[in-house]
Amino acid sequence: MLKEGLENAADMVFGVLPVVMAIGTTALIVAEYTPIFTILGMPFVPLLELLHVPEAVAASETMLVGIADMFIPAVLAANIDNEMTRFVVATLSVTQLIYMSEVGALLLGSKIPVKLWELALIFLLRTLVTLPVIAGVAHLIF
Repeated sequence: MLKEGLENAADMVFGVLPVVMAIGTTALIVAEYTPIFTILGMPFVPLLELLHVPEAVAASETMLVGIADMFIPAVLAANIDNEMTRFVVATLSVTQLIYMSEVGALLLGSKIPVKLWELALIFLLRTLVTLPVIAGVAHLIF
């Protein structure tokens, strides 16, 4: 049992780690040097404004980049001055839970019958469900 567990762990590390690094690095480059996530985040601006989140345009740029990796929204939010907005971005990036660089790669590589579009839909639904809750908590704290 120990041998099988070690083999599974080694397979996960050496099978998933390159995918995690490749997806995370590519997503960071795309997020930093192209306007793709800025354009994709624009539909979130009215929702963020409705929820009274300050700096809604800057926050919207981080909403969908979370599908690539959990840490990229925090990197992009480093230049946001408002603490409440940084709290919303950081909390949302943790609650989105489906990151292609970690969980998504594991799910797609497993025997679980899930498709890429289904993971993207789950990610979007989690974002839309948790955003109002996070904004409400942020208004209570800040």
